[in-house]
This record gives sequence, C-alpha cells and structure tokens, in this order.
Amino acid sequence: MMDLADPEALGFNPVRLARIGAFLEERYVGPGRLPHADLLLARGGQPFYRVTLGQARADGTPLQDDAIYRIASMTKALTSAAFMMLLEEGKVALDDPVTRVIPEFAGLGVYTGGGGDAPFAPARPAMSVMRMVDLLTHMSGLTYGIQNRTNVDAAYRKARLDGHPSLASNDHFITELAKLPLEFDPGTGWNYSVGTDVLGVIVARLSGMNLGEFLQSRIFAPLGMVDTGFHCPPEKGHRLTDSWYYAPGEAPKLLDLAEKSNTLRAPRFESGGGGLVSTTADYHRFCAALADGGGPLISPKTLALMTANHLPGGQDLTALSRALFSEAGNAGIGFGLGFGVVVDPAKTLVQGSLGEFHWGGIHSTAFFVDRLEKLHMVFMTQLLPSSTYPIRRQLKTLAYAAMTRSFA
Repeated sequence: MMDLADPEALGFNPVRLARIGAFLEERYVGPGRLPHADLLLARGGQPFYRVTLGQARADGTPLQDDAIYRIASMTKALTSAAFMMLLEEGKVALDDPVTRVIPEFAGLGVYTGGGGDAPFAPARPAMSVMRMVDLLTHMSGLTYGIQNRTNVDAAYRKARLDGHPSLASNDHFITELAKLPLEFDPGTGWNYSVGTDVLGVIVARLSGMNLGEFLQSRIFAPLGMVDTGFHCPPEKGHRLTDSWYYAPGEAPKLLDLAEKSNTLRAPRFESGGGGLVSTTADYHRFCAALADGGGPLISPKTLALMTANHLPGGQDLTALSRALFSEAGNAGIGFGLGFGVVVDPAKTLVQGSLGEFHWGGIHSTAFFVDRLEKLHMVFMTQLLPSSTYPIRRQLKTLAYAAMTRSFA
C-alpha cells in the first residue's frame, strides 16, 4: 500500500476529492462502461489521493493497486526524455538531420498518388530536411496505420509498422519504413505518427544499448520504477490486467486476455512509441521527477524546452493536426517535445494552468503534470480506444475542483 499525505495540508478538500471515486464508480465502473479504474493525485511529489476500483480480469479478479497495465503511448514521454538525456550529453542536437543516425531515410520522398491495390506513384523529393525535432513534435511527415485515413496509413498497417512487437528488429522497422512515402514535407504539418518509434531506434543506436536497456539503466532504476518494461515478466503475470475494447451499445468486449497476452513475452521490437507496461506507482515516480523540474533525469531548462509549444506560429492541435487530435477538444493544446502542452487555458474549456503538459495511451490511460500548481495525476484503465469517453477532461475537472489553495 502507498502512504498518502494529508490532502488538506497540501491544499485539497477531502470531501471534494471523494467525488472522484464516486464519479468513477457511478458513471463508469459500476455500470460496466469501464472494467476498472485506478487514479492517483500528487502535489509536490507527495501522493494524497488514490482510488482503485473494478475488476482486473474478466473472471472477476479484483483490481489491486499494484496492477500492471499496457500504457501504450504513455511510453512516448519516457522515450522522449531518454532522447533528451542523450542531447544533454552532446551526442545529438534537435536540429540534426535524422539521416545522421538513420541513413536509411536518405531517399525518403513525399506521397504523390497511388497505393491501396496499386503501386505508389514515384514520390517527389522532400522540400525540407527531416530533423530530430520533427520526430519529437510529430511534424516529420510519418504517420500511423491506426488512423485509417490515407493509402500511406494502409501501407503501414500491411507492414505492421505501428510499433508491432513482432517486427524482426530495429533495422527491419527502419528499412520497411524507408520504402514508404512521407505524408508531407517535414516541418510543415502535424500528424500523429511512429516518429517516437524512430526516436527509440535513435536512442539505441546512439547509446549502443537496446532501448529497454537504456530506459532501465537511465530512468527506471534511478527512479525506482521496478515494474516498468517492454514485457511483463512471467513471475509478475498474475498482476497483469485483461484489456477490453468498446462495442457501441454493448458492454466492453475482451481484447487481450492477460493469461495469454503477448505482453508476457519479450518483444522482438521494442516500441518507443507504445510498447511499455507499467503500474500507477511507477508512472507516478516518473511524473514526480518531471514535476520537480526533471529530477535526476534532465535539467529544468531541458524540461522547459520540452514543454514549450513547438508548433509553428504558436498554433494548437485543432489548427495544425492532419487527423487524430484535430478535434475541438484539443483547442488550446499545443505540442512540445513529447507532450501535449496547454498554451491557452481558456480555449481548453477545462480548469488547468498555462504550460501544463500531458498525454495518454490508446487503452484510455492518461497523465498530466501542472508544474505551476506542483500537481500531477496518473490514471490507469484498459479500454480501447481512448476516444470512447471524455473521461480525461472529466477527471481534470474533478481534480482541480478539489483544490483549495493555488500556488499559481
């Protein structure tokens, strides 16, 4: 069990905090809209509220506070931090061309037509160079097959390029990716993509370790993240949750049975964009380090650079995104080096602070860090896709509504 600080001493009303658990139970877990929910709030690195509800598995196994979850795209924040650690050591720069480390990308061009059941038309030469910063900001011209939007997306799905653990190796992933055209000239648009998977390959090549080894030695071990990795070891398998997917008008359907899950086996490809499993307590430790200005990982100035809005002209995701995250709910949200960043709190229509950063995973997991208020939240569940319910916005509303003392 995790020790919790007195919420009143940290500026939170216990009665209002209790609304969070009641809301999750009454709105989501009790009616079966979510199989389970685990939420942690901390201020100044001190956890002060925790609620754990529901069943970890379809057989009725109750959710425990040490449950292991597929965190999917919450992996991106860790991979981005790993890259910035190498940047701090002078091994790479944000304006370096990606081809400095990934020479296989030298011939990449931009889509002109074709695909689907026909060959791609010859790609035109890119008008700009893909830089490291473009991978971090999702402005590289790469894409995700899960977007189901273009013929390039379809080619990604066919080649299983969305970070699939069965990919033969880092080199295989890069080689296959280099065969496909870019969606647009690097730096000219925002498109959620496998760019962070490419970043993971870059971390591996620059460090001389595989990505899992680097994350373990440089992030997980220093922070005490003892249950985070690219697979769930068999001896911890009893703590792995099942995963479900949303079926309109029906109860959630079982997607991945924990006892037979691929996450119990080490992957052939370690996806820096979405391959990690973790626990609420472990991810809290990572968020606490970021809330503290980077903790033992990166310097405060590096974190400030990561959490600045890097979208051209100070735009937000609704203005610049080509597909995913172009929704009105992302008004006022820019993008930094691995995180979504609040650039206009009023436009978000949700309580929060300028500069608060966040992201989530496709299984509906989420985190946010508000450095002005020294506050962070970690939320875990396992329901795909993450767009099923507006729960992330609802939980932020409830969390900030419980605050009685502001530091901003």
